[in-house]
Amino acid sequence: MDIKLELVAVPVTDVDRAKAFYERLGFHADHDAAVSDEIRFVQLTPPGSACSIAIGKGLTRMVPGSLDNLQVVVADIEEAYADLRGRGVEVTEIQDMPWGSFVYFSDPDGNGWAVQQTTPRTATAGPDGH
Repeated sequence: MDIKLELVAVPVTDVDRAKAFYERLGFHADHDAAVSDEIRFVQLTPPGSACSIAIGKGLTRMVPGSLDNLQVVVADIEEAYADLRGRGVEVTEIQDMPWGSFVYFSDPDGNGWAVQQTTPRTATAGPDGH
């Protein structure tokens, strides 16, 4: 039996501000529907991902900004770092760990994201260090 994670709720205070932020990151807006005055559902998918996020109104009891360490994986952490900075995102410097290389950022509400290259940069360096 396959069990696929396909949607993660991200608690936000301002749906339009959050939607604009995630679209600026390159997430595709799949759905944006106001079901009622109390419920609005916005689904966004990162490029190349089979899992989406849901932001909106009336979707979760989580406090906006309380989600920590959502993790996405990229092939090249340096490219991801440059891309995020180029999109105006405040991102940490690249951190190399034995299990991968990471950068971190937060959305406007403070929900924390980790971007990981699963192969540490140091493991991919050639004999001259490059």
